Amino acid sequence: MTSPAPRVALVGAVAAAAPPAERAFAEVFPQAQTWNLLDDRLITDALDAGAVTGPLAARMTALIDYAIGNGAAGVLLTCSMYGPVAHAVAGRAAVPVLAADDAAFADAASGGFGRVALVASLPLPLADARERFDGFLAARGARVDVVDVLADRAAGTADAGAVADALEEALRGIPVDAVLLAQYSISPAAAALQDRLGIPVLAGPARAAARMRAALTGDDG
Repeated sequence: MTSPAPRVALVGAVAAAAPPAERAFAEVFPQAQTWNLLDDRLITDALDAGAVTGPLAARMTALIDYAIGNGAAGVLLTCSMYGPVAHAVAGRAAVPVLAADDAAFADAASGGFGRVALVASLPLPLADARERFDGFLAARGARVDVVDVLADRAAGTADAGAVADALEEALRGIPVDAVLLAQYSISPAAAALQDRLGIPVLAGPARAAARMRAALTGDDG
């Protein structure tokens, strides 16, 4: 039986992704005890290499295994680029191991949207997210027109208002039915951006927290 206060490891490659995940769990799954594990070179090294290489995937796998081996009831990766690592470990793990974006991808795929803007602040995460989202849609037979949007002014910006400004500027003049944010680090701007644009803005942290709650407690409400 799952503990009434299960420990959920938030495993990441960039420090800015942890606070949005923690806030999402505080709001959506407050019973959980969050535990942050961070290798803050994983994203930098992936950007330098131009991809998540085998050695980098092995480093992330080691972090996940460390979390599971030391009592985590569930693991959420907070770095979108390492989603395939989460999928690989989930296939053999005795606890839920979730990729950062899967729950938000599901919302975008099933929301009845004709055209969705996929937004990131750096080129490599944007290209990576597009490849994974295309694969997600294809696997489910979902048809959504996806447009890539690079909001480079949001890169390295911690202020949610400034991030929202950068995202709004990048999206200006692009007609879409919804926006899908490809990085946890820009997700704090989701609510403000949705208010400004008047269309759904989908972000990973809250949906991932809800999926973890359902996996650990059976509560999918």
